[in-house]
Amino acid sequence: MLRRLLPTLLALGCGLLALGWGLVTLQRIFTQEREDARAQVRSRREALELLASEALRTALAQRLKAQLPALNAAMGDPLLPAEGLYLVFRGHQFLPRVDWPRDGDEMPARAAYEELAQALDEGTAPAPWQERLTRLRAVESALATGRESLTNAAVDALLRYHAAHPLRADQELPFTVLVVERLRQGDLTPPLIRALVREGLPEELGGMDRGAGLQRDLLRARTRLTRADFDFLQARIVALSQELSEPTDAFQARVREAGAGALVMPDALKEPFLVGEQWYVEPGAEQVRGLAVDMRKLLADLTQELRARELITADGDLRLRPAGVVRLLSEPGLEVAMPGWAAAEADIEARYGLKTLLVAACGALASAIAALAVVAQQRKYRFVELKSDFVSTVSHELRTPLASIRLLGETLERRLGKSPEAGDYPTRIVRAAEGLHFLVENILSFNRIDKGRWALRTSRVRLEEAVGTLRDDLLDAVPVPVELRSEVDDVELDADASLVRMLFANLGRNACLYNQRSPVVLTVRAYPQPGFGVTVLFSDNGMGIPPEEWERVFDDFYRLTTSGPEVHGSGLGLALCRRIMGLHQGSIQIASSSPEGTTFALTFSEPRR
Repeated sequence: MLRRLLPTLLALGCGLLALGWGLVTLQRIFTQEREDARAQVRSRREALELLASEALRTALAQRLKAQLPALNAAMGDPLLPAEGLYLVFRGHQFLPRVDWPRDGDEMPARAAYEELAQALDEGTAPAPWQERLTRLRAVESALATGRESLTNAAVDALLRYHAAHPLRADQELPFTVLVVERLRQGDLTPPLIRALVREGLPEELGGMDRGAGLQRDLLRARTRLTRADFDFLQARIVALSQELSEPTDAFQARVREAGAGALVMPDALKEPFLVGEQWYVEPGAEQVRGLAVDMRKLLADLTQELRARELITADGDLRLRPAGVVRLLSEPGLEVAMPGWAAAEADIEARYGLKTLLVAACGALASAIAALAVVAQQRKYRFVELKSDFVSTVSHELRTPLASIRLLGETLERRLGKSPEAGDYPTRIVRAAEGLHFLVENILSFNRIDKGRWALRTSRVRLEEAVGTLRDDLLDAVPVPVELRSEVDDVELDADASLVRMLFANLGRNACLYNQRSPVVLTVRAYPQPGFGVTVLFSDNGMGIPPEEWERVFDDFYRLTTSGPEVHGSGLGLALCRRIMGLHQGSIQIASSSPEGTTFALTFSEPRR
């Protein structure tokens, strides 16, 4: 058969190769079209992202430039706010301020204050306060006279000495606080004394070197004071400021701001960068400047600007791609998101998927057609072979009984009455005729059932009667003795009686043909299964069927090859049995088989008892 199919296979192979080459080429074209379309969308997105990144860098640089005056002012004036500003000079962070008072319970500043207050009350002058206390008493004496010129001269002399002879912060600050407390006179407080609280000394009295008032001096000196001293001096300065109607909001805000903590910034970067999307930082040669930014608001402003310039649609948006803590401004990772692009890419993928599906469908269809062609050719040749075999088999099977009938008839005609051996010729003639009749009936029934022309006539069939009919059919049909055993009780089936008879007759004749024992023992047992049907086991003591042939023996025209004498037959017996069971919506299969015999299991549905 393979030799017959070879031309067809070669033609189909060449055709499939040509079609496959064409489909692969077409798929490559579709893939290139998809890549080109995606590249167009990608290039537009990348151009807009580059534009947005440049706009972001410019906006951040301009914001920091606009904040430089505030940054420089906060650097020089500790009363100015430093939140949101960043300045590192030569490795030291100045902004935001990170100064903390020293740890410890010591209070040298408070002790100095109390010592000075006691010395003033007692009229003593401990070192190193002698000259200062002497000048302070002179100012108090001048204030007592009420003479403004004398008072101003005494205050001037005190402050000049104060500026010219500085002490440690834990000594200078308590003395200055005490001076203001002793010399305050409400609205009549001398201007220079009032200036000590907030504005500081004028330039001619050394103000450029001495600082700018108690509030600023305390903030600058916090790292040289303990927490207890700092809180003590802060409370007294706030009380003095309020008493003299000097503002304290900025001072107290800076006190709360102190200790905000150092910001950890990478020190190896040489270009502007973002830290945690909260700080914009510009590195320099000696200093690093930065600014706290609201990236969400900044991106919203940039989005509005791009929308106003009609570069993105109204539903477009700018956002930052996920990244690490540090983000370089050379590659900020800006992403332009527009639903239109997503829809365009989805449309590109959908078109590509549809084209790919069509190519795959064409390939599958071509393969299916080729497979069907091969199967059709194979079945054609197989049908021709089966037809040839069937014709040969039927011819042989018909020729044998006809020849026997003719021979027996002629012999009977010539010798009847002359030879006693001719006495069983009529029986043998009848047996041959029965075999021929059975073969013809099988062929006709198989043809009618196979073409769906058998009209099923169901009735109540008692299995015991069907087994009895089988006993009668086998009595004169086979030359060997048959022992038929029945264990069916009173089980009934809803079935076509003629088909059940044909079913059992084929199973019985097969059991007799494929058997080398005498007698042939057949056993029929029935097992009702309420709600499911009846299972009938038909057993024989024949030569058995190999397991690999259990399904093939039910094929049309298939005949089992045996090691013994040749067994005649059409190969339709078991195939007809399976079709009969199919008409009854049942099944037939080999339950077991061995050299000791074979058992067929017949399952009928919906039994009637």
